[in-house]
Amino acid sequence: MDAFEKVRTKLETQPQEEYEIINAEIKHGGFVYYQEGCCLVRSKDEEADNDNYEVLFNLEELKLEQPFIDCIRVAPDEKYVAAKIRTEDSEASTCVVVKLGDQPVMEASFPNVSSFEWVKDEEDEDVLFYTFQRNLRCHDVYRATFGDNRRNERFYTEKDPSFFVFLYLTKDSRFLTMNIMNKTTSEVWLIDGMSPWDPPVLIQKRIHGVLYYVEHRDDELYILTNVGEPTEFKLMRTAADTPAIMNWDLFFTMKRNTKVVDLDMFKDHCVLFLKHSNLLYVNVIGLADDSVRSLKLPPWACGFIMDTNSDPKNCPFQLCSPIRPPKYYTYKFSEGKLFEETGHEDPITKTSRVLRIEAKSEDGKLVPMTIFHKTDSEDLQKKPLLVHVYGAYGMDLKMNFRPERRVLVDDGWILAYCHVRGGGELGLQWHADGRLTKKLNGLADLEACIKTLHGQGFSQPSLTTLTAFSAGGVLVGALCNSNPELLRAVTLEAPFLDVLNTMMDTTLPLTLEELEEWGNPSSDEKHKNYIKRYCPYQNIKPKHYPSIHITAYENDERVPLKGIVNYTEKLKEAIVEHAKDTGEGYQAPNIILDIQPGGSHVIEDSHKKITAQIKFLYEELGLDSTSVFENLKKYLKF
Repeated sequence: MDAFEKVRTKLETQPQEEYEIINAEIKHGGFVYYQEGCCLVRSKDEEADNDNYEVLFNLEELKLEQPFIDCIRVAPDEKYVAAKIRTEDSEASTCVVVKLGDQPVMEASFPNVSSFEWVKDEEDEDVLFYTFQRNLRCHDVYRATFGDNRRNERFYTEKDPSFFVFLYLTKDSRFLTMNIMNKTTSEVWLIDGMSPWDPPVLIQKRIHGVLYYVEHRDDELYILTNVGEPTEFKLMRTAADTPAIMNWDLFFTMKRNTKVVDLDMFKDHCVLFLKHSNLLYVNVIGLADDSVRSLKLPPWACGFIMDTNSDPKNCPFQLCSPIRPPKYYTYKFSEGKLFEETGHEDPITKTSRVLRIEAKSEDGKLVPMTIFHKTDSEDLQKKPLLVHVYGAYGMDLKMNFRPERRVLVDDGWILAYCHVRGGGELGLQWHADGRLTKKLNGLADLEACIKTLHGQGFSQPSLTTLTAFSAGGVLVGALCNSNPELLRAVTLEAPFLDVLNTMMDTTLPLTLEELEEWGNPSSDEKHKNYIKRYCPYQNIKPKHYPSIHITAYENDERVPLKGIVNYTEKLKEAIVEHAKDTGEGYQAPNIILDIQPGGSHVIEDSHKKITAQIKFLYEELGLDSTSVFENLKKYLKF
């Protein structure tokens, strides 16, 4: 029985709740490459949705637990395909190289690969560049060839432990860019896509606080950078043979309070995907005449999903929100119009509302919020509220579609997403105003958001819950210490709760890389004292806390389990001490630590995790969860 039949038989006989297929997909030439069951396959482009496909590699050969393909890259002439494969419970990835032909065969495999790209040299030979990841750090770049001239050599090593290396191939495949970055500074080297064995060319030596990213078109470099005033992203360009910063010419400036989500380059157009004042826009720049067309996208949209696209005539992308599945849109350059996917309109459009309001923080800063609730909800003050926050690394709150969020809105909940300082929703300055010795701004913003929600009639403290993931746990834990009376219950996932001790441990893989975000308490007394002011673990005191459910992962390399366990134990001790002082009749909060076996930093679509968190919230608020779990079955496989 061949690999194709093995996969089909396994899927037909396996109980539905025991498997889930995750597809990575790329189009190259006349083929589509993607995952089907436990195999890497390809099919003719027009037959991608049919069963007529060719099995290239069986993932089960790697002997991994539930492996899935995270990324696919095809060599220019389709002689080889490389796929990055990992499992749900690990961040480590294996890159498998398959030689294509009548009998596809695995040519090589490389462990611990992060980013990788193909180029073709002067002798028509395919060269694979890839970064090697050790302890979550990417410092080494390798290049490899296969077949008769097989070789594998280290090409570059970054010496500064606070920087990492990421590879990106320009849209026209003319240059491979080697991006050396930390949280606030970057440096880019160009590797000639036609002469990959030549030494790389430095565009601009790293300057502290200056970020830049590079695309290429017609012998010109288009550079997205924050250099100059204001310190927000702007688009510049220069000749490819004179790439240094003194030759950069300003080409396009963003409005203030604008987040640049992505940039896509086409033959005659540059497309910018933007978030301005918490709304999404697409700006289409005509490169022949420097014209600009700004398109305001539907108000329900909260996030972009970028499409891998090689069509020079169209720019496809998807829009999504936490309660609405992604919808396809295409901008057609020839017509100068945006077209949306036709078909059945999602009923959530009519049954729910999305609102955008602002809270005034204690220093007068206006903090945007995005709110969802049912259209026909009456007396919103009596409805349960789930608040989301992150506020770190200049990253936006995740607002992709989550079925459980939709089910909560259908069941009468209000969802509020608070875009506090430290995140990136309003641009680079928004991040700068919430990091290092300004981290308390994010806490003040979160407090202002919740008070504003209550003040405008959205729920009340006894029905208010708060959720966060990873670094978002810093603000949530801090709020539980400073203003616990605003909340009834909290759910945290892989939360960062012991900032001080973690940042003082330089043996941890990410401590040096994270100094730009949290500061250096080991060598800077000012940073140390400031972290002590907000660190959740350091500020636990005997008092009444909201009930807290924490999901942690046994093998989490990013947020050490030790810090979460220490936080939980100290919190329980403080609650017991407070209960003694309060006397009989005191209802102590529930503190639950759910340690998932295995696991890396997060398992986003773990149904067990989703069920446990929702069950906890309903029980803490005294709500009937019967209907919510019935509705969840429509979306999740139990």
